[in-house]
Amino acid sequence: MPDRADPRAFLVHRRRVAEYRPAAERLSDNRHQQLPPGEPMLREQAGRCMACAVPFCHTGCPLGNVVPDWHDHVRAGRWREASDSLHATNNFPELTGRLCPAPCEEACVLALNDDPVTIRQVELGIADRAFQAGWVRPRPAGRSSGHAVAVVGSGPAGLAAAQQLTRAGHAVTVFERDPLPGGLLRFGIPDFKLEKTVVDRRLDQMRDEGTTFETGADVGRDITAGDLRDGFDAIVLATGAQRHRPLDLGEHALRGVHHALDYLIGRNRALAGLPATRPQITAESLRVVIVGGGDTSADCLGDALREQAASVIEIAHGPTPPRARRPLQVWPRWPFVLRSYGAHEEGGERDWQLEPLELLGRDGRVVGVRCRRVEFPGYDGVGARPQPVPTGEEVVLDADLVLVAIGFSGVEESPLFDALGVTVGRRNTIAVAPSGRATEGVFAAGDCVRGADLIVSAIADGRAAAAAVGAHLAERVQAAG
Repeated sequence: MPDRADPRAFLVHRRRVAEYRPAAERLSDNRHQQLPPGEPMLREQAGRCMACAVPFCHTGCPLGNVVPDWHDHVRAGRWREASDSLHATNNFPELTGRLCPAPCEEACVLALNDDPVTIRQVELGIADRAFQAGWVRPRPAGRSSGHAVAVVGSGPAGLAAAQQLTRAGHAVTVFERDPLPGGLLRFGIPDFKLEKTVVDRRLDQMRDEGTTFETGADVGRDITAGDLRDGFDAIVLATGAQRHRPLDLGEHALRGVHHALDYLIGRNRALAGLPATRPQITAESLRVVIVGGGDTSADCLGDALREQAASVIEIAHGPTPPRARRPLQVWPRWPFVLRSYGAHEEGGERDWQLEPLELLGRDGRVVGVRCRRVEFPGYDGVGARPQPVPTGEEVVLDADLVLVAIGFSGVEESPLFDALGVTVGRRNTIAVAPSGRATEGVFAAGDCVRGADLIVSAIADGRAAAAAVGAHLAERVQAAG
Protein backbone atom coordinates (compact mmCIF):
# COMPACT_ATOMS: atom_id res chain seq x y z
CA MET A 1 0.00 0.00 0.00
CA PRO A 2 1.48 3.42 -0.91
CA ASP A 3 2.59 5.76 1.85
CA ARG A 4 0.37 8.51 0.46
CA ALA A 5 -3.20 8.27 1.76
CA ASP A 6 -6.02 7.72 -0.71
CA PRO A 7 -8.68 10.33 0.10
CA ARG A 8 -11.31 8.09 -1.55
CA ALA A 9 -10.43 4.94 0.40
CA PHE A 10 -13.62 5.07 2.47
CA LEU A 11 -15.57 5.03 -0.81
CA VAL A 12 -13.58 2.16 -2.31
CA HIS A 13 -13.36 -0.20 0.68
CA ARG A 14 -16.31 -1.45 2.69
CA ARG A 15 -16.14 -2.05 6.42
CA ARG A 16 -14.73 -5.52 7.13
CA VAL A 17 -14.08 -7.27 10.41
CA ALA A 18 -12.25 -10.48 11.16
CA GLU A 19 -14.22 -13.70 11.07
CA TYR A 20 -15.20 -15.75 14.09
CA ARG A 21 -14.06 -19.31 14.51
CA PRO A 22 -16.79 -21.85 13.66
CA ALA A 23 -19.40 -21.90 16.42
CA ALA A 24 -19.08 -25.64 17.06
CA GLU A 25 -15.33 -25.28 17.46
CA ARG A 26 -15.42 -22.39 19.89
CA LEU A 27 -18.18 -23.99 21.96
CA SER A 28 -15.79 -26.86 22.62
CA ASP A 29 -13.20 -24.64 24.28
CA ASN A 30 -12.78 -21.32 26.08
CA ARG A 31 -10.40 -19.65 23.66
CA HIS A 32 -10.97 -16.28 22.00
CA GLN A 33 -13.94 -16.43 19.69
CA GLN A 34 -12.62 -14.22 16.89
CA LEU A 35 -9.74 -14.89 14.54
CA PRO A 36 -7.01 -12.22 14.40
CA PRO A 37 -7.27 -10.00 11.32
CA GLY A 38 -4.37 -10.11 8.89
CA GLU A 39 -2.14 -7.14 8.13
CA PRO A 40 -3.68 -6.46 4.69
CA MET A 41 -7.16 -6.13 6.22
CA LEU A 42 -5.92 -3.90 9.03
CA ARG A 43 -4.08 -1.57 6.66
CA GLU A 44 -7.04 -1.44 4.29
CA GLN A 45 -9.48 -0.67 7.10
CA ALA A 46 -7.19 1.91 8.67
CA GLY A 47 -7.08 3.58 5.26
CA ARG A 48 -10.84 4.19 5.47
CA CYS A 49 -10.21 6.80 8.17
CA MET A 50 -10.93 10.20 6.63
CA ALA A 51 -8.51 12.16 8.88
CA CYS A 52 -11.35 14.55 9.67
CA ALA A 53 -10.52 18.15 10.42
CA VAL A 54 -12.63 17.74 13.56
CA PRO A 55 -12.29 14.05 14.52
CA PHE A 56 -15.28 13.27 16.70
CA CYS A 57 -13.75 9.89 17.55
CA HIS A 58 -11.56 11.87 19.97
CA THR A 59 -14.56 13.10 21.93
CA GLY A 60 -16.33 9.77 21.62
CA CYS A 61 -13.39 8.11 23.40
CA PRO A 62 -13.09 8.89 27.13
CA LEU A 63 -9.32 8.45 26.77
CA GLY A 64 -9.09 10.96 23.94
CA ASN A 65 -7.18 8.46 21.79
CA VAL A 66 -5.56 10.13 18.77
CA VAL A 67 -7.31 7.73 16.44
CA PRO A 68 -6.53 9.35 13.06
CA ASP A 69 -2.82 9.40 13.89
CA TRP A 70 -2.46 5.70 14.51
CA HIS A 71 -4.77 4.87 11.63
CA ASP A 72 -2.43 6.71 9.31
CA HIS A 73 0.57 4.89 10.74
CA VAL A 74 -1.10 1.50 10.24
CA ARG A 75 -2.24 2.39 6.73
CA ALA A 76 1.38 3.14 5.81
CA GLY A 77 2.80 0.12 7.67
CA ARG A 78 4.46 2.19 10.40
CA TRP A 79 3.53 -0.22 13.17
CA ARG A 80 6.03 0.92 15.78
CA GLU A 81 4.87 4.51 15.43
CA ALA A 82 1.25 3.33 15.65
CA SER A 83 2.04 1.52 18.90
CA ASP A 84 3.73 4.57 20.38
CA SER A 85 0.77 6.78 19.44
CA LEU A 86 -1.75 4.31 20.87
CA HIS A 87 0.10 3.75 24.15
CA ALA A 88 0.52 7.50 24.66
CA THR A 89 -3.10 7.74 25.78
CA ASN A 90 -4.11 4.17 26.64
CA ASN A 91 -2.28 1.94 29.12
CA PHE A 92 -4.06 -1.23 28.03
CA PRO A 93 -5.15 -1.17 24.37
CA GLU A 94 -5.06 -4.96 24.24
CA LEU A 95 -7.92 -4.88 26.76
CA THR A 96 -10.00 -2.08 25.27
CA GLY A 97 -9.47 -3.60 21.82
CA ARG A 98 -11.23 -6.73 23.08
CA LEU A 99 -13.74 -5.39 25.58
CA CYS A 100 -14.67 -1.79 24.84
CA PRO A 101 -17.99 -1.31 22.97
CA ALA A 102 -16.21 1.37 20.91
CA PRO A 103 -18.08 4.65 21.44
CA CYS A 104 -15.40 6.10 19.16
CA GLU A 105 -16.90 4.18 16.24
CA GLU A 106 -20.37 5.51 16.95
CA ALA A 107 -18.86 9.02 16.91
CA CYS A 108 -16.96 8.41 13.65
CA VAL A 109 -17.97 11.01 11.06
CA LEU A 110 -18.24 8.25 8.46
CA ALA A 111 -21.06 6.74 10.56
CA LEU A 112 -23.32 9.59 9.47
CA ASN A 113 -24.01 7.95 6.13
CA ASP A 114 -21.93 4.76 6.03
CA ASP A 115 -20.43 2.06 8.23
CA PRO A 116 -17.84 3.55 10.61
CA VAL A 117 -14.15 2.78 10.58
CA THR A 118 -13.20 -0.42 12.43
CA ILE A 119 -11.35 1.56 15.10
CA ARG A 120 -11.42 -1.12 17.79
CA GLN A 121 -10.19 -3.82 15.41
CA VAL A 122 -7.26 -1.68 14.29
CA GLU A 123 -6.49 -0.81 17.91
CA LEU A 124 -6.34 -4.47 18.86
CA GLY A 125 -4.19 -5.26 15.84
CA ILE A 126 -1.68 -2.61 16.90
CA ALA A 127 -1.64 -3.79 20.52
CA ASP A 128 -1.15 -7.46 19.71
CA ARG A 129 1.56 -6.69 17.16
CA ALA A 130 3.35 -4.54 19.73
CA PHE A 131 3.49 -7.45 22.16
CA GLN A 132 4.57 -9.90 19.48
CA ALA A 133 7.34 -7.58 18.30
CA GLY A 134 8.63 -6.99 21.84
CA TRP A 135 7.87 -3.27 21.86
CA VAL A 136 5.85 -3.46 25.08
CA ARG A 137 8.64 -3.33 27.61
CA PRO A 138 8.85 -2.20 31.22
CA ARG A 139 9.20 1.55 31.61
CA PRO A 140 10.52 2.00 35.15
CA ALA A 141 10.93 5.47 36.58
CA GLY A 142 14.33 7.10 36.34
CA ARG A 143 14.35 7.96 40.03
CA SER A 144 12.25 7.48 43.15
CA SER A 145 9.99 10.22 44.43
CA GLY A 146 10.26 8.96 47.97
CA HIS A 147 6.47 8.67 48.21
CA ALA A 148 4.37 5.54 48.68
CA VAL A 149 0.86 5.15 47.25
CA ALA A 150 -1.73 2.47 47.97
CA VAL A 151 -4.21 1.43 45.27
CA VAL A 152 -7.20 -0.57 46.46
CA GLY A 153 -8.55 -2.74 43.67
CA SER A 154 -6.87 -4.21 40.60
CA GLY A 155 -9.47 -3.70 37.90
CA PRO A 156 -8.73 -1.43 34.93
CA ALA A 157 -9.02 1.81 36.92
CA GLY A 158 -6.72 0.59 39.67
CA LEU A 159 -4.20 -0.86 37.24
CA ALA A 160 -4.10 2.31 35.14
CA ALA A 161 -3.60 4.49 38.22
CA ALA A 162 -0.92 2.14 39.53
CA GLN A 163 1.03 2.07 36.29
CA GLN A 164 0.99 5.84 35.89
CA LEU A 165 2.06 6.38 39.50
CA THR A 166 4.83 3.78 39.33
CA ARG A 167 6.20 5.36 36.18
CA ALA A 168 6.21 8.71 37.99
CA GLY A 169 8.60 7.26 40.56
CA HIS A 170 6.22 6.50 43.42
CA ALA A 171 6.34 3.21 45.33
CA VAL A 172 2.94 1.70 44.49
CA THR A 173 1.25 -1.24 46.20
CA VAL A 174 -1.97 -2.61 44.70
CA PHE A 175 -4.22 -4.43 47.17
CA GLU A 176 -6.60 -7.05 45.79
CA ARG A 177 -8.94 -9.23 47.86
CA ASP A 178 -8.99 -12.05 45.28
CA PRO A 179 -6.11 -14.56 45.04
CA LEU A 180 -4.90 -13.12 41.73
CA PRO A 181 -4.86 -9.53 40.45
CA GLY A 182 -7.09 -8.29 37.65
CA GLY A 183 -10.44 -7.75 39.33
CA LEU A 184 -13.35 -8.37 36.98
CA LEU A 185 -10.91 -8.60 34.07
CA ARG A 186 -9.85 -11.93 35.53
CA PHE A 187 -12.91 -13.16 37.40
CA GLY A 188 -15.88 -11.44 35.76
CA ILE A 189 -15.16 -11.73 32.03
CA PRO A 190 -15.20 -15.18 30.40
CA ASP A 191 -12.04 -16.52 28.82
CA PHE A 192 -13.74 -16.68 25.42
CA LYS A 193 -13.77 -12.88 25.47
CA LEU A 194 -10.50 -12.34 27.33
CA GLU A 195 -7.99 -15.11 27.78
CA LYS A 196 -6.20 -14.47 31.04
CA THR A 197 -2.75 -14.71 29.47
CA VAL A 198 -3.57 -11.30 27.98
CA VAL A 199 -4.01 -9.89 31.49
CA ASP A 200 -0.97 -11.70 32.86
CA ARG A 201 1.48 -10.35 30.30
CA ARG A 202 0.50 -6.77 31.16
CA LEU A 203 0.76 -7.51 34.88
CA ASP A 204 4.25 -8.88 34.28
CA GLN A 205 5.21 -5.57 32.67
CA MET A 206 3.84 -3.67 35.68
CA ARG A 207 5.75 -5.85 38.15
CA ASP A 208 8.95 -5.30 36.18
CA GLU A 209 8.31 -1.57 36.36
CA GLY A 210 8.15 -1.80 40.15
CA THR A 211 4.46 -2.09 41.02
CA THR A 212 3.83 -4.43 43.97
CA PHE A 213 0.69 -6.56 44.18
CA GLU A 214 -0.69 -7.87 47.47
CA THR A 215 -3.46 -10.38 46.81
CA GLY A 216 -5.85 -12.04 49.21
CA ALA A 217 -5.94 -8.71 51.05
CA ASP A 218 -9.43 -7.45 51.85
CA VAL A 219 -8.79 -3.82 52.66
CA GLY A 220 -11.13 -2.60 55.37
CA ARG A 221 -11.06 -5.99 57.07
CA ASP A 222 -7.64 -7.66 56.71
CA ILE A 223 -5.96 -4.28 56.32
CA THR A 224 -7.40 -1.30 58.15
CA ALA A 225 -7.75 2.30 57.09
CA GLY A 226 -5.20 3.12 59.77
CA ASP A 227 -2.71 0.74 58.16
CA LEU A 228 -3.11 2.59 54.87
CA ARG A 229 -2.86 6.02 56.46
CA ASP A 230 0.26 5.03 58.38
CA GLY A 231 2.01 3.25 55.53
CA PHE A 232 1.23 5.43 52.51
CA ASP A 233 1.29 9.07 51.50
CA ALA A 234 -1.82 8.77 49.31
CA ILE A 235 -4.56 6.26 48.63
CA VAL A 236 -6.49 5.51 45.43
CA LEU A 237 -9.78 3.64 45.79
CA ALA A 238 -10.68 1.62 42.72
CA THR A 239 -12.98 -0.94 44.29
CA GLY A 240 -15.53 -1.16 41.48
CA ALA A 241 -19.31 -1.16 41.84
CA GLN A 242 -20.39 -4.75 42.41
CA ARG A 243 -23.49 -4.25 44.53
CA HIS A 244 -26.07 -6.32 42.65
CA ARG A 245 -29.27 -4.64 41.55
CA PRO A 246 -32.06 -6.85 42.93
CA LEU A 247 -34.88 -8.29 40.89
CA ASP A 248 -37.20 -7.92 43.91
CA LEU A 249 -39.21 -11.03 43.13
CA GLY A 250 -38.19 -13.01 46.18
CA GLU A 251 -35.21 -14.50 44.38
CA HIS A 252 -33.47 -15.42 47.63
CA ALA A 253 -36.30 -17.78 48.57
CA LEU A 254 -35.69 -20.23 45.73
CA ARG A 255 -32.71 -22.39 44.89
CA GLY A 256 -31.48 -22.00 41.32
CA VAL A 257 -31.76 -18.19 41.21
CA HIS A 258 -28.39 -16.40 41.19
CA HIS A 259 -26.80 -13.12 40.34
CA ALA A 260 -25.03 -13.32 37.01
CA LEU A 261 -21.68 -12.23 38.39
CA ASP A 262 -21.68 -15.06 40.94
CA TYR A 263 -22.09 -17.51 38.07
CA LEU A 264 -19.37 -15.88 35.96
CA ILE A 265 -16.91 -15.68 38.86
CA GLY A 266 -17.44 -19.33 39.67
CA ARG A 267 -16.83 -20.32 36.06
CA ASN A 268 -13.65 -18.27 35.86
CA ARG A 269 -12.30 -19.65 39.11
CA ALA A 270 -13.00 -23.19 37.95
CA LEU A 271 -11.24 -22.64 34.61
CA ALA A 272 -8.27 -21.11 36.45
CA GLY A 273 -8.05 -24.17 38.70
CA LEU A 274 -8.83 -22.15 41.82
CA PRO A 275 -10.91 -23.59 44.66
CA ALA A 276 -14.54 -22.51 44.80
CA THR A 277 -15.43 -20.01 47.50
CA ARG A 278 -19.11 -21.00 47.43
CA PRO A 279 -21.21 -23.86 45.98
CA GLN A 280 -20.57 -24.13 42.27
CA ILE A 281 -23.32 -22.81 39.98
CA THR A 282 -23.66 -24.91 36.86
CA ALA A 283 -25.86 -24.66 33.77
CA GLU A 284 -25.11 -28.15 32.51
CA SER A 285 -28.26 -29.85 31.14
CA LEU A 286 -30.47 -27.12 32.66
CA ARG A 287 -33.06 -24.78 31.18
CA VAL A 288 -31.53 -21.35 31.71
CA VAL A 289 -33.29 -17.99 31.76
CA ILE A 290 -31.07 -14.91 31.81
CA VAL A 291 -32.84 -11.76 32.95
CA GLY A 292 -31.15 -8.79 31.28
CA GLY A 293 -30.01 -7.85 27.82
CA GLY A 294 -26.52 -6.38 28.08
CA ASP A 295 -22.88 -7.51 27.97
CA THR A 296 -23.15 -9.52 31.18
CA SER A 297 -26.16 -11.41 29.83
CA ALA A 298 -24.23 -12.33 26.69
CA ASP A 299 -21.32 -13.51 28.85
CA CYS A 300 -23.67 -15.76 30.80
CA LEU A 301 -25.14 -17.05 27.53
CA GLY A 302 -21.73 -18.00 26.21
CA ASP A 303 -20.74 -19.79 29.41
CA ALA A 304 -24.06 -21.65 29.65
CA LEU A 305 -23.73 -22.84 26.06
CA ARG A 306 -20.21 -24.07 26.78
CA GLU A 307 -21.59 -26.00 29.72
CA GLN A 308 -24.12 -27.61 27.34
CA ALA A 309 -27.23 -26.19 28.92
CA ALA A 310 -30.47 -27.76 27.70
CA SER A 311 -31.74 -24.35 26.59
CA VAL A 312 -30.87 -20.71 27.15
CA ILE A 313 -32.96 -17.58 26.66
CA GLU A 314 -32.12 -13.95 27.43
CA ILE A 315 -35.04 -11.69 28.22
CA ALA A 316 -35.08 -7.91 28.56
CA HIS A 317 -37.96 -5.67 29.60
CA GLY A 318 -36.93 -2.77 27.34
CA PRO A 319 -38.02 -2.05 23.75
CA THR A 320 -36.89 -4.35 20.96
CA PRO A 321 -33.82 -2.61 19.50
CA PRO A 322 -33.89 -1.64 15.82
CA ARG A 323 -31.40 -3.33 13.55
CA ALA A 324 -30.41 -0.13 11.74
CA ARG A 325 -28.90 3.05 13.17
CA ARG A 326 -30.51 6.46 12.81
CA PRO A 327 -27.36 8.57 12.93
CA LEU A 328 -28.95 11.83 11.82
CA GLN A 329 -31.09 11.73 14.97
CA VAL A 330 -28.43 10.82 17.57
CA TRP A 331 -24.89 11.11 16.17
CA PRO A 332 -22.29 11.35 17.72
CA ARG A 333 -24.03 9.97 20.80
CA TRP A 334 -24.48 6.29 21.55
CA PRO A 335 -27.43 5.00 19.47
CA PHE A 336 -30.17 2.63 20.51
CA VAL A 337 -29.60 -0.28 18.14
CA LEU A 338 -29.46 -4.07 18.24
CA ARG A 339 -26.03 -5.22 19.40
CA SER A 340 -25.03 -8.82 18.99
CA TYR A 341 -21.97 -10.53 20.39
CA GLY A 342 -20.15 -13.67 19.41
CA ALA A 343 -22.14 -15.74 21.89
CA HIS A 344 -25.38 -14.86 20.13
CA GLU A 345 -24.17 -16.69 17.04
CA GLU A 346 -23.52 -19.83 19.07
CA GLY A 347 -27.08 -20.64 20.16
CA GLY A 348 -29.81 -19.69 22.57
CA GLU A 349 -32.66 -17.21 22.14
CA ARG A 350 -33.31 -13.54 22.88
CA ASP A 351 -36.55 -11.75 23.55
CA TRP A 352 -37.43 -8.20 24.50
CA GLN A 353 -40.40 -6.40 26.02
CA LEU A 354 -40.84 -9.15 28.60
CA GLU A 355 -41.22 -7.93 32.18
CA PRO A 356 -40.70 -10.61 34.87
CA LEU A 357 -43.60 -10.74 37.30
CA GLU A 358 -43.00 -13.86 39.37
CA LEU A 359 -40.46 -16.58 39.97
CA LEU A 360 -42.25 -19.92 40.03
CA GLY A 361 -41.04 -22.58 42.42
CA ARG A 362 -41.62 -26.16 43.46
CA ASP A 363 -40.19 -27.72 46.61
CA GLY A 364 -38.05 -24.64 47.18
CA ARG A 365 -36.46 -24.65 43.73
CA VAL A 366 -37.16 -22.43 40.74
CA VAL A 367 -39.10 -24.01 37.89
CA GLY A 368 -40.09 -21.01 35.80
CA VAL A 369 -40.45 -17.27 35.28
CA ARG A 370 -43.84 -15.69 34.69
CA CYS A 371 -43.59 -12.58 32.53
CA ARG A 372 -45.91 -10.11 30.88
CA ARG A 373 -45.45 -8.66 27.43
CA VAL A 374 -45.19 -4.86 27.30
CA GLU A 375 -45.00 -2.27 24.56
CA PHE A 376 -43.68 1.26 24.25
CA PRO A 377 -46.22 3.24 22.21
CA GLY A 378 -44.70 5.78 19.87
CA TYR A 379 -41.09 5.06 20.84
CA ASP A 380 -38.78 5.04 17.81
CA GLY A 381 -35.47 4.66 19.62
CA VAL A 382 -34.76 8.40 19.88
CA GLY A 383 -35.25 10.53 22.96
CA ALA A 384 -36.69 9.65 26.34
CA ARG A 385 -38.14 6.17 26.66
CA PRO A 386 -41.82 6.12 27.68
CA GLN A 387 -43.16 3.93 30.45
CA PRO A 388 -44.00 0.39 29.34
CA VAL A 389 -47.65 -0.47 28.77
CA PRO A 390 -48.81 -4.06 29.39
CA THR A 391 -50.34 -5.76 26.35
CA GLY A 392 -52.31 -8.27 28.40
CA GLU A 393 -50.22 -11.20 27.18
CA GLU A 394 -48.42 -13.34 29.74
CA VAL A 395 -45.58 -15.78 29.07
CA VAL A 396 -44.24 -18.53 31.32
CA LEU A 397 -40.65 -19.60 30.69
CA ASP A 398 -39.55 -22.96 32.08
CA ALA A 399 -36.36 -22.60 34.08
CA ASP A 400 -34.05 -24.71 36.23
CA LEU A 401 -31.53 -21.85 36.53
CA VAL A 402 -32.28 -18.13 36.52
CA LEU A 403 -29.36 -15.70 36.21
CA VAL A 404 -30.13 -12.08 37.12
CA ALA A 405 -28.06 -9.71 34.96
CA ILE A 406 -29.83 -6.39 35.41
CA GLY A 407 -26.82 -4.34 36.42
CA PHE A 408 -25.29 -2.99 39.59
CA SER A 409 -26.30 -0.34 42.09
CA GLY A 410 -23.03 0.99 43.44
CA VAL A 411 -20.22 -0.02 45.75
CA GLU A 412 -20.44 -2.93 48.13
CA GLU A 413 -20.69 -2.13 51.81
CA SER A 414 -17.28 -1.82 53.47
CA PRO A 415 -16.02 -0.46 56.79
CA LEU A 416 -13.17 1.12 54.84
CA PHE A 417 -15.18 4.06 53.56
CA ASP A 418 -16.31 5.34 56.95
CA ALA A 419 -12.89 4.72 58.45
CA LEU A 420 -11.24 6.85 55.75
CA GLY A 421 -13.88 9.56 56.00
CA VAL A 422 -15.09 8.91 52.47
CA THR A 423 -18.68 9.80 51.60
CA VAL A 424 -20.85 7.27 49.79
CA GLY A 425 -23.62 9.25 48.13
CA ARG A 426 -27.23 8.58 47.17
CA ARG A 427 -26.20 6.51 44.15
CA ASN A 428 -24.13 4.27 46.45
CA THR A 429 -20.98 5.57 44.80
CA ILE A 430 -18.04 7.47 46.26
CA ALA A 431 -18.45 11.24 46.19
CA VAL A 432 -15.40 13.03 44.77
CA ALA A 433 -14.32 16.52 43.81
CA PRO A 434 -13.67 17.19 40.09
CA SER A 435 -10.02 16.26 40.74
CA GLY A 436 -11.06 12.80 41.94
CA ARG A 437 -10.28 13.65 45.57
CA ALA A 438 -12.62 11.93 48.01
CA THR A 439 -11.07 13.30 51.19
CA GLU A 440 -7.64 14.41 52.36
CA GLY A 441 -5.04 12.15 50.76
CA VAL A 442 -7.68 9.79 49.34
CA PHE A 443 -8.72 9.66 45.69
CA ALA A 444 -11.18 7.42 43.86
CA ALA A 445 -11.53 6.28 40.26
CA GLY A 446 -13.62 4.10 37.99
CA ASP A 447 -16.90 2.36 38.70
CA CYS A 448 -16.80 3.10 42.44
CA VAL A 449 -17.31 6.76 41.43
CA ARG A 450 -19.32 6.44 38.20
CA GLY A 451 -21.29 3.31 38.84
CA ALA A 452 -20.90 0.44 36.39
CA ASP A 453 -19.42 1.90 33.22
CA LEU A 454 -17.07 1.18 30.32
CA ILE A 455 -13.55 -0.18 30.63
CA VAL A 456 -12.27 2.79 28.65
CA SER A 457 -13.84 5.18 31.17
CA ALA A 458 -12.22 3.25 34.03
CA ILE A 459 -8.77 3.52 32.44
CA ALA A 460 -9.26 7.23 31.81
CA ASP A 461 -10.36 7.73 35.41
CA GLY A 462 -7.36 5.80 36.69
CA ARG A 463 -4.99 7.96 34.69
CA ALA A 464 -6.73 11.12 35.94
CA ALA A 465 -6.55 9.92 39.55
CA ALA A 466 -2.83 9.25 39.15
CA ALA A 467 -2.30 12.80 37.88
CA ALA A 468 -4.30 14.19 40.83
CA VAL A 469 -2.26 12.13 43.30
CA GLY A 470 0.94 13.42 41.70
CA ALA A 471 -0.24 17.01 42.07
CA HIS A 472 -1.25 16.37 45.69
CA LEU A 473 2.14 14.90 46.59
CA ALA A 474 3.96 17.74 44.84
CA GLU A 475 1.93 20.24 46.89
CA ARG A 476 2.92 18.43 50.09
CA VAL A 477 6.59 18.63 49.17
CA GLN A 478 6.26 22.32 48.35
CA ALA A 479 4.41 23.02 51.62
CA ALA A 480 7.11 21.20 53.58
CA GLY A 481 9.51 23.60 52.07
